[in-house]
Amino acid sequence: MQVRLSPAKINLFLYVTGRRADGYHELFSLMAPLTLADRLGIERSGNGIRAVCSHPDVPEDDTNLACRAAVLFRAAMIDKKGDCVFDHLTIHIEKKIPVCGGLGGGSSNAACVLLALNEYSETPFSTDELMRLGLTLGADVPFFISGGPAFASGVGEKLVPCTQMPRLSVIVVTPGVPASTRNVFKKLEFGLTFIPSCIIKPSSNVLPFGKELDGREFLHNDLERPACSLYPEIGTAKKDMALLLRRNVYMSGSGSSLFALYSDHNMAEREYEKLLQVRSENMKYVFLSRIGLLDG
Repeated sequence: MQVRLSPAKINLFLYVTGRRADGYHELFSLMAPLTLADRLGIERSGNGIRAVCSHPDVPEDDTNLACRAAVLFRAAMIDKKGDCVFDHLTIHIEKKIPVCGGLGGGSSNAACVLLALNEYSETPFSTDELMRLGLTLGADVPFFISGGPAFASGVGEKLVPCTQMPRLSVIVVTPGVPASTRNVFKKLEFGLTFIPSCIIKPSSNVLPFGKELDGREFLHNDLERPACSLYPEIGTAKKDMALLLRRNVYMSGSGSSLFALYSDHNMAEREYEKLLQVRSENMKYVFLSRIGLLDG
């Protein structure tokens, strides 16, 4: 059984730019994969399609996004080819990405399954076709299929590759409180007086990062305030983290994970070790990772 890496992601910035008639919010974000990743393997065994996961809070039935991705792929194969090469699958997931931490673990697992089954079936679907399939599972799934840093707009499905992403290191802290994306968006005060603060155009494809990370004015998350209002543990962990690291700390996605960026990996390693020794009770998980592709 081949084991694949299913990466986490962070939102370097996230601006809510509008609300659609169907209730979903439009956003503009810069998303980047991390070297922090789940391990995922697929074997043709069992009865039907099921998941086996190392984390007790991850469902193993057909509500699991990885299982739903396999079911979706099988249906698409039958629709396109009239047949599918598998009826029974067991998806093994070794969890490294915190659950419900705003790092996209479930969406990443779904994308990983779609990519693996497409390869196993001799690539009947193009990347664009896989991304369209993935979008029916969740707005972040196309990003993980695309495989690299990208500016995301719409509900997150419109992607423009970011070709100038610097190779940054990142310390990630997860307080351990599961943040509900739905509830965070509901808490967002998006009324008639809301003025989007983002005017960056992804077509320019120029990152405002220099050697000293001089683009920090763009590293903002419109969902941080409602997330901290609903889950005070996030705000407390952010204050503790910023105090210990003496560095700006940002929230990813709808929470609850927080991150700090470093252009010097050796410094990041030292700060990571220090954080492990003196972290507060609000820092349940602490990771040292890198931003970029999974090629090291």
